[in-house]
Amino acid sequence: MSGSTIIFYLLAALILVSGAMSVTSRQIFRAAIYLLFSLIGIAGMFFWLQYEFIAAVQIVVYVGGIVVLIIFSIFLTQQAGEKLAKQKLGRQVFSALAAFCGFALTLLQVYQHDFIKTTAVAIEPTVSNIGNQMLGVNDNGYALPFEVVSILLLAAMIGCIVIAMKSKPEAA
Repeated sequence: MSGSTIIFYLLAALILVSGAMSVTSRQIFRAAIYLLFSLIGIAGMFFWLQYEFIAAVQIVVYVGGIVVLIIFSIFLTQQAGEKLAKQKLGRQVFSALAAFCGFALTLLQVYQHDFIKTTAVAIEPTVSNIGNQMLGVNDNGYALPFEVVSILLLAAMIGCIVIAMKSKPEAA
């Protein structure tokens, strides 16, 4: 077994274990920290694949932005130390079934549309090429999904502010 294979398995174990602990933890702050480790593992996987730009974006956007936003939201709502209520068995079964169906649907789409066997010419992963592919106005551009994600993040920030605001007691 080569060193590269060992690194892959270590990163994969970090991602899977911390992801599983993130969704099963009953303490919300610990769940956010486990999510942080999972996202750092994904960035490590991109570094391992020699996609340094994507790894840097992963760290800046997700680790530096999303997780920090989640942690600030937890602290602003003052529920950092409280345990989440244990979910009923019916909800747990439904969640597991929904996750399984989502995974099966994803695998079906991958095999049905031949995402694995591609005949397209590989594009060199430079910053210029990535920018042209993501924000280009041609048929392959991703400008609209990029803007939709920015609106989603704005809505999440507004939601965090609304949740964190304390209502003032009415004067009697």
